[in-house]
Amino acid sequence: MTDTPKRTPLYDLHVELGGKMVDFAGWEMPVQYPMGIMGEHKHCREKAALFDVSHMGQVILKGDNIGEKLEAICPQAYATLKEGKARYGFFTNEDGGIMDDLIVSNAGDHFFVVVNASMRHQDIPHMAANLDGVEVSEIFDRALVAVQGPKAEDVVGELCPAARDLTFMETTVADINGVSCRISRLGYTGEDGYEISIPEADAEAVARAFLAHDDCEPAGLGARDSLRLEAGLCLYGNDIDQSTSPIEASLAWAIQKRRKEEGGFPGAERIQRELAEGAAKKLVGIKPEGRAPARQHVEIQCLEGNTIGEITSGSFGPTVGGPVAMGYVTKGHGEVGEKVNLIIRGKAQPAEIVSLPFVQQNYKR
Repeated sequence: MTDTPKRTPLYDLHVELGGKMVDFAGWEMPVQYPMGIMGEHKHCREKAALFDVSHMGQVILKGDNIGEKLEAICPQAYATLKEGKARYGFFTNEDGGIMDDLIVSNAGDHFFVVVNASMRHQDIPHMAANLDGVEVSEIFDRALVAVQGPKAEDVVGELCPAARDLTFMETTVADINGVSCRISRLGYTGEDGYEISIPEADAEAVARAFLAHDDCEPAGLGARDSLRLEAGLCLYGNDIDQSTSPIEASLAWAIQKRRKEEGGFPGAERIQRELAEGAAKKLVGIKPEGRAPARQHVEIQCLEGNTIGEITSGSFGPTVGGPVAMGYVTKGHGEVGEKVNLIIRGKAQPAEIVSLPFVQQNYKR
């Protein structure tokens, strides 16, 4: 027997707007709207798009010294995270793999954490078991939406002037249409924008208010995926997982300098060793020649015909105007400009290793 997928507070709105609904991580989510994935993607890059991300896990941490306690299970600097600031991070396991990636915000009297939909069943017990004296509560009565794109500041700022004052990775509580919301300036598209946590009862009204702006259109999971891939952002379960280390995944930048040296987090031994000696494989950008996208699990070969890795994410990049991909290649490979072959339906297709991201990230620093 399969569980019926859950519905977000915006389900009826998606259906009304013509969203094509699919089961994603146990939730009924729109993969696209009548504008189509390509149109939604371009609209986000040029103007603004509204995404429903209510399937993500929203968690409140309350207690003393939360930041210090988080540092025992994450290699980021959370003890020094100032109020009103957010930081990208990840849980590591004892083998140095990535258990999940997350966004942690210091909300003053508590910490606000957003985890991936597919991993909430693991992450919340993990925090509860390891954050001694911290109350870990998942909140189910709030929606989460993302407004992304160069016009996002106008779309959100016209309803909430305080949103204009935030810079990248800052968070605040402010009213939108008389509703108290948590607004964070961040997102998963490479564009400027916001993620906004809204009380469930008011979510549809707030979403409609954003969509009433001439520059804002709804966008689904399809565009979300092609946008994040062009921006060189990892998707948990595709590009990073329990066996991948942050060093392999080119996420060493997200580990605090002091933690790199001192360790003191799960899997530190492997991560410090890979920092010193290099990892066995590394995540790279790959640009296939021609028009055929290279999908997940496509084999990567060197020109001599040896297997050197595989694609983890790949699709057509509407902004790039051709296929784009990310994948892992073994040590000794992966220099920008290296020519490789991708084995697509049994045929070798030429490709080149390129630097990430494929498009410039436009965050408001």
